[in-house]
Amino acid sequence: MMSRGATRVARSVIGHMGPRYFSGAAMGPHDTSLGKLFACGTTGFLHGNPAKPSENVMVAWFGYGGIGSRQASTLALGDKKVEDEEEVKAVKSGAAGGATTTAGDGGNRNKVVVSYWGVEPPKVTKEDGSEWSWNCFRPWETYKADLTIDLEKKHVPVTFLDKFALWTVKSLRWPTDLFFQRRYGCRAMMLETVAAVPGMVGGMLLHCKSLRRFEHSGGWIKALLEEAENERMHLMTFMEVSKPRWYERALVFAVQGVFFNAYFLTYILSPKLAHRIVGYLEEEAIHSYTEFLKELDKGTIENVPAPAIAIDYWRMPPDSTLRDVVMVVRADEAHHRDVNHFASDIHYQGHELRKAPAPLGYH
Repeated sequence: MMSRGATRVARSVIGHMGPRYFSGAAMGPHDTSLGKLFACGTTGFLHGNPAKPSENVMVAWFGYGGIGSRQASTLALGDKKVEDEEEVKAVKSGAAGGATTTAGDGGNRNKVVVSYWGVEPPKVTKEDGSEWSWNCFRPWETYKADLTIDLEKKHVPVTFLDKFALWTVKSLRWPTDLFFQRRYGCRAMMLETVAAVPGMVGGMLLHCKSLRRFEHSGGWIKALLEEAENERMHLMTFMEVSKPRWYERALVFAVQGVFFNAYFLTYILSPKLAHRIVGYLEEEAIHSYTEFLKELDKGTIENVPAPAIAIDYWRMPPDSTLRDVVMVVRADEAHHRDVNHFASDIHYQGHELRKAPAPLGYH
């Protein structure tokens, strides 16, 4: 039973808030039986109805949460319903005048997406003036791979952390060899689902660190995110060559979940160890792609034409083949090897990454 003092306080509060939140005008023609009960109960209580004031208070507050704000918000928009519908129709009619855009990852043409916010996809063309076919990357993000990079260069482990990093990578290679054996197309696809994780994790953590310390990153955030994006494009390319089976997709879920969290914790505890592990992973990737090329040269794997996405991304000749794709991907992995070993060396020398300019655009 509510005391008299509490009743007065509640009446005073509702008296000030009632006209704003509990006004019967806000109910309008949309009021329901519960809404009427809410309005009547509140009004009776405000006017000092002695009959069970506590029940009136409960009706008032339940009405505020369930009916008052929500109903009022709906009705506020209701006044402009017809006007908004006319605006949408006008936008749609304008877009229906023949405006089309390339859908992106396949070259299909679809109607442009209509948006109230006026965000329109830009029309992108190639250097020859033809229409660009991809939304996942733009012409200014493409490049020609540097095939002259030294593929034989390896880091010799010296410290305990170096040896631990190398041992970790070697131990991960054994189950991979056992599972994929000589199915190098599927092996490459699975490898890229893992290889695209470190750059994103490292870039994310450096980004947060830069925000916390109010300092620049020396370009390393962008460099690591570029690496992650490049590895993801490797995956998108091999998806066109080898379609994953259902159990391989399930394996990606498991491996990515474990590896992401493990690498996240490793990078927090020891960035130099994390980058060294990635450097050794890239060395193993170079070895795997070299074996891939041997199988292609022996004819064990068919040397099919290169996917269209690879031709555009690496600016390859139109008659390029799968062998050419593997060559440029292997060169990319060699560059990632250099970047991560370089980052680890910076930490080993007692410096932070931001002290050394990041190798942006190092392909």
